[in-house]
Amino acid sequence: MKYLKDIDFKNKRVLLRADYNVPLENGKVKDDWKIQISLPTIKYILKQSKSKIVILSHLGRPEGRRDLQFSLRPVAGKMGELLGRKIVFIEDMLNDKGDELIRSLGEGEIALAENIRFYPEEETGDENFAINLCHHFGAYVNDAFSVSHRAHATLAQIPRFKPSCAGFQMEKEIGELSKALNPPKRPSIAIIGGAKIETKLPIIENLADIYDVVLVGGRVAVEAQEKKIAFKNNVILPEDYIDETLDIGPKTTEKYKMAISAASFLVWNGPMGKFENEKYRKGTKEIYAAIVSSDAYKIAGGGESVEYINSQKGAGKFDFISSGGGAMLEFLSGKKLPGIVALENSL
Repeated sequence: MKYLKDIDFKNKRVLLRADYNVPLENGKVKDDWKIQISLPTIKYILKQSKSKIVILSHLGRPEGRRDLQFSLRPVAGKMGELLGRKIVFIEDMLNDKGDELIRSLGEGEIALAENIRFYPEEETGDENFAINLCHHFGAYVNDAFSVSHRAHATLAQIPRFKPSCAGFQMEKEIGELSKALNPPKRPSIAIIGGAKIETKLPIIENLADIYDVVLVGGRVAVEAQEKKIAFKNNVILPEDYIDETLDIGPKTTEKYKMAISAASFLVWNGPMGKFENEKYRKGTKEIYAAIVSSDAYKIAGGGESVEYINSQKGAGKFDFISSGGGAMLEFLSGKKLPGIVALENSL
């Protein structure tokens, strides 16, 4: 796979796939973390003379329709604030006006295209759609790890037709999560929670072969117990709950905290209970406190875990926070991600 240092961006139009699927509130970006982590890649490309960038992203699930509640226009405004410059907004990359905007971009200019999922061809992975998107560009950069488990056109098809590489965030994600698949320190502990057994079961089973201990909480643990799923002996399930199954109970919490205190390498993905309700937040709160007070190397990911970490202003207490939810789960389950495979096989 090529990285930013392996491609010459001088005098090139660069097509950058980012993930700006950010929360909006009253027409404004509520949390700009995903925009912030893309800025080092943008700045690196623009340092090379006469380069210019068009950024592709999705927001929400418009299901192939032009639904303006999912417009990326507010993201263009926030990017302009963060970078201190005007961001050109392209409403439609595939009409004459969009074509003209792309061809007329000047040195060092940045354009953000409208939600790529307004086109149904994106999610079907349409080859001709990918060709039409990228024909004006001299290079392609994928910095959207968090959606690279999707075989979409902008992720899995474009690298077949253009010199392509991973951006800084993608490079970091691959490096850190590869480390998580081969923990350099022992004892190693994975803490897996959340709501969906179908998405968490593969990661629990894979990490059970790699980690010393896998601690399981949340609805995932409840369903595993209800379905009498057989795990390896190092997979630990709760022995008590609060209000039946809405949070892990005090015995389980203390047992998990003791295990975490002994760890040298930790991975956390998913809350321990229905943490959005304050009544059932205690398990997640105490497990989080045990993790951040540990001297272990700490990696976290998943939308709800990151939400909780950010609510506690705790990002700086982790060695790495993955931007991926489903992508992190699939990577740590040992699966090949289409967006990464496409970069590995690119020109």
